[in-house]
Amino acid sequence: MQHKTAISASALAGAVALALSGSALVASTTGASAATEKCYGVSMAGKNDCAAGPGTTCAGTSKVDYQGNAWKSVEAGTCETMALEGGRMGSLEPLDRDLPA
Repeated sequence: MQHKTAISASALAGAVALALSGSALVASTTGASAATEKCYGVSMAGKNDCAAGPGTTCAGTSKVDYQGNAWKSVEAGTCETMALEGGRMGSLEPLDRDLPA
């Protein structure tokens, strides 16, 4: 009978370890998503993250480099300090520049 108890204790310990590792995973992915922001006008053509304004549907659908209404997820706090080709800067809001014809 003691052997059965040892297996039960082992199973309980495994379940507790699994539950703890699962909650750590949720916490780490939540922290990772909180550390990013949408940055408009910084992605190369076809490299945007989700919706890029009129004429596009989702990720990878921007038509021109640095398309002003296309966004890319970047590290929080870095968007507006990004210096890009041609004196462009990233923006936390959609831009009216570099839109496809």
